[in-house]
Formats: sequence, structure tokens, C-alpha cells
Amino acid sequence: MIATSELAAYLKEQALDLETIEVQIAAMTLGAVLDADKPPAHSDLYRFPVPLLGEDGACSLVDELAAEPYDLAPLFGGVSAEATTALRNLAALLESTNLRVGADWLGVYRRVGEGRGARLVKMAYLGLPSRAEFPLTEAFAEISNNSRVGLTGWGGVIEDVAQWQATGGGYYQCDPAVRSEVCLPVLDGDGRVIGILDAESAEPGFFSPDRLAWLAALAAVLVQPLLALPVADASEPSLD
Repeated sequence: MIATSELAAYLKEQALDLETIEVQIAAMTLGAVLDADKPPAHSDLYRFPVPLLGEDGACSLVDELAAEPYDLAPLFGGVSAEATTALRNLAALLESTNLRVGADWLGVYRRVGEGRGARLVKMAYLGLPSRAEFPLTEAFAEISNNSRVGLTGWGGVIEDVAQWQATGGGYYQCDPAVRSEVCLPVLDGDGRVIGILDAESAEPGFFSPDRLAWLAALAAVLVQPLLALPVADASEPSLD
């Protein structure tokens, strides 16, 4: 069980004006998912389609997919029982959370590598295909909320993407239909960023306090399965 004090500290640090007890109840509900029986594993746990990227690194149209799917297995030194269990837990957590949130897109990323090769790698998601990796560099953080949150550990809620961009906010867009977004860090016991979660909706102002409570709870519960992933100490990003 996640301590009330830990949740309260996280909510305060992330400037989320939510009731701690509501987030804790949601976290307890999601935590039970980790111990529940799950359906048999399938190959899609490790491989998923990704959009083609342009020369500037931006996504092409959503329906223009790369010839080969992105493969997570090399990050773990191959397919293993340990990685499969963690990936199944991540998928189950996203499914359970989105039953309550109803986002059009929801995904979780793991921090991989150090130095110039540090990046966020998508481990599980619900929704349309999207970019698999986000560089953790200051330059990319200027155009990507995922990278910014991954670098700083400070999450953000964008009520209206169009207004955000109109006021100079950087935004990396794979799906032009997205109108609102929540991006939150996943922090280990020492406060280090080990990953992020990202939720998107085609409706502006979609992420109400009730929905944010479930996403904050998810950020807390994701710590265990993300740390359980046998991620190799990779320093060079893939080309996908």
C-alpha cells in the first residue's frame, strides 16, 4: 500500500489540487490489478506499429506507418518471463485506469539510457500508433511535453492544446485531433524520474479532477512494474 504521506507529497509537488484520500483509494484499486490473474501474453506486448518520422524527427500522418514495428525485446536482452510479466502488468493497469478516465490515448514510457542517449521509450499504450521514443534533451523538451516532464520531473495539464500553442507553448503532435493532455512523471523512492504517463483527449478541458485522480494514482502504482522491467544500460537510441 502506498503511504498517504507519499501521495500527498506527490500531489503537492505536481501542483495537483486533488483530494489525497480519493487518489489513495484509486491507487489501492489499481494496485490490486498487479495481483490479479491476467490473460495469456501475446506478441503485441513487445512489438507495436509506429508512424514514419520526418527529417526533423516529427511524426508523419498517423496512418503512415513504418515498415517494421518497434521492438522492445532488445531493451530487455530478449523476451523473458520477467519482462513479459512487467509488460502484462503495465497493459492491465492502462486498461483498468482508462475504464475510469476514458482518454482517447493513454500510454506509459520508461526512462532508458544515460547522458546524450537518455530517452523515454513507450512500454504500453491504448489508442492510435505514436512515436516510440522521446529524447531526453533540452532541445527536444522545448517542443515535447513528454521530454520536458522526463527531464524535469514536473508534470503538466494542458486544458486546450490550441490555446497552449497560441501562447508559445511547445507541443509535439502525432495526432492533430488531440485537444487536451495530461503528462505526469513516475518517480522512484528517491524522487528520480523512471518514466512518465501521458493521456490525451479530443475534447478540450477533458481531464476533470475525478479523471486526474485516477491518473495520479496510476503514476504512483506504475513504479513497481516499471522498476521490474529488466532494462539494459543502453546509451544509444534506436532509429525508430
